[in-house]
Amino acid sequence: MTVNQILNAKGKNVYSVLSTTTVYEALKVMGDKNIGAILVIDNNDLKGILSERDYARKIVLKDKSSKETFVHEIMESNVFSVKLSDNLENCMELMSTKRIRHLPVLEDGIVVGIVSISDVVKAIIEIQKDTINHLNSYISQ
Repeated sequence: MTVNQILNAKGKNVYSVLSTTTVYEALKVMGDKNIGAILVIDNNDLKGILSERDYARKIVLKDKSSKETFVHEIMESNVFSVKLSDNLENCMELMSTKRIRHLPVLEDGIVVGIVSISDVVKAIIEIQKDTINHLNSYISQ
């Protein structure tokens, strides 16, 4: 299964904020959209990603104010990404080795989607269900 197949099933909605947005405003968007991370895009260029983990570690634990801190001050700017043609194994390996939960999907430098660890796990479970069903029908014949 490819990243494109995952996005076709879940949708290609991408939520983003500007790097000059306050962390508080970014968190409001994340809460409204029920997402755990949001992309930081300026002028169609992916600049970073802000996650709930970034907020907890770089705002809460350092006693900073989310209303006075800008996204660019705490975002992760070293963003790992995948392409539509990448497979699940590539996503899992990248997420595991880099200890990340979200992968922006880029094609020709443009963000076309995002996949989470949850999306990848759901896809793997579906593949395993299909395999089990196939094997059960083969055994039953």
